This record gives sequence, C-alpha cells and structure tokens, in this order.
Amino acid sequence: MMDIPTVLLIAVALAMDSFSVSVTSGLFLKSPKIRDALKIGIFFGFFQAFMPLIGWLGALTLIRFISEFDHWAAFFLLLLIGCKMIRESITRKDGDSRTNMLSWAVLLTFSVATSIDALAVGLSLAFLRFPILSSAIVIGVVTFLLSFFGLYLGNRIGKFFERKVEMIGGAILILIGVRILLEHLF
Repeated sequence: MMDIPTVLLIAVALAMDSFSVSVTSGLFLKSPKIRDALKIGIFFGFFQAFMPLIGWLGALTLIRFISEFDHWAAFFLLLLIGCKMIRESITRKDGDSRTNMLSWAVLLTFSVATSIDALAVGLSLAFLRFPILSSAIVIGVVTFLLSFFGLYLGNRIGKFFERKVEMIGGAILILIGVRILLEHLF
C-alpha cells in the first residue's frame, strides 16, 4: 500500500534536478511570464511523471539495458549544454543573443536528462507494489510546482549577478551532470 509521505519524499528528491535547471533558466530571463513558468513546469512535470511509468512497465528487462548508460547520457547532455553556455558567455558581445533556455529543443533535452533517474524509481515502485498511477501523478505535480517557482527564484537571483549569469548557469548544469554521474558510479 502507498503511504503519502514516502511518495512525497520520492517526488521532492526526483524534482531537485529539475528545480535546479529551472532556477538556472530563470537566471536568463529579463521578466518571466506565467506562460514561461507553465512551459518549464509542464515539460519537467510531464517527464518526471512519465519516466516512472516506463520504468514500472519495463521493470527488469528495460532497466538492465538503460541503467548501464543512463547516468552517462544525463552527464553528457548537461555537460554539452553547460559548456555551450560558458563558451557563449565568454565569446558573446553585448547585444548578441544567449541560449534560449525555454526553446522546445533545450527543454526537451533538460527534461530527459533530469528525469532518467525516475525510470529506476518506477522499477522500484513496481517491486514495492506502489500504485504507479497515483505515484506518477504526485511526482509530476511536485516537479511541476518546484520547476514553476524555480524559474521565478532564478530570475530574482539573476538580477544580482547580471553579466556572469550565463557562466554561472553553465557551471551549475555541469555540476548537476557530474553529481548524477558520481551518484551512479559510487
């Protein structure tokens, strides 16, 4: 049987990477609009809810295949985008455009990279006989809320850093990728 505190703790833990990326995205926006926060919240919330369903359905067969490289995929996706942002912060002249943190391609990449761990959680939930649908909904809603508000938090923080925002954001994404990799290797 599912106990709500356990599912909420799982949801918050899974949402931390998405929250961090949302805060980083908020650093780049001059004045975020509600549609921006909804967009990032929906992307992250959907993928965090969908991946446990895949893990639950795939159970043992799928997880053996994916678990061997999931952390590497997340690491390289975040490293690639982080390095691109740092390079752009160094080479960009005033008036040049920055990485569009809310483009469909960037959000899709971030959503997949930050939700790969949720796949393994879906497998665990299957073994623990947790009801997957209600668990996935809780995970998705918690991720949506943290990502939605993370965008605004990042925007507030970004006003203090001005010109260094892109470099800081890139470094944060690289660190998230390194953390994901290290958690799986050790």
